Amino acid sequence: MEKNIKKVLLSQEQIEAKVEELAGYLRAEYADKNPIFIGVLKGVVIFFADMVRKMNFPCEIDFMCISSYGAGATTTGNVMVKKDISADIKGRHVVILEDIYDTGNSLTFVRDYLLSKEPASLKICTLLDKPERRKPGVTLKPEYVGFTIPNEFVVGYGLDFNEQYRNLPYIGVLKPEVYEK
Repeated sequence: MEKNIKKVLLSQEQIEAKVEELAGYLRAEYADKNPIFIGVLKGVVIFFADMVRKMNFPCEIDFMCISSYGAGATTTGNVMVKKDISADIKGRHVVILEDIYDTGNSLTFVRDYLLSKEPASLKICTLLDKPERRKPGVTLKPEYVGFTIPNEFVVGYGLDFNEQYRNLPYIGVLKPEVYEK
């Protein structure tokens, strides 16, 4: 795996420090609200676990799985729900935890979908923001952003290419020859 990484973009230590910072913001805002944290699988699983373990108050978790990618490195633009949340979020404080805010298609879809279920509030916390990839007209602005990154294909810390590289403890840039085959 390592031989396919062009460079380390964010080290394990940088990620850990940012997770602590983001968790601090959420602890301050949600300590008395019994929020439900919703993760969009699969990429968020490592960030999600690290974040919720830092919450020192009652909270719930749930997951949904959507897909907008085929077998390649580019999104199809068509979003479909593969697994819905199981919790009733009506009247609840909801925080979407996301691994990467990229084109905006998926996250906008998830936000609108969850808002249709009438939560008391809904905010978004994303580890990575890649604004250069944003589709025209997408105006969604997550309330909490870890890192703004350049338009490079990143893997690790949950992010994948064809279901590989998720287990890297850092976020690295994948060599183009790997995904341009």
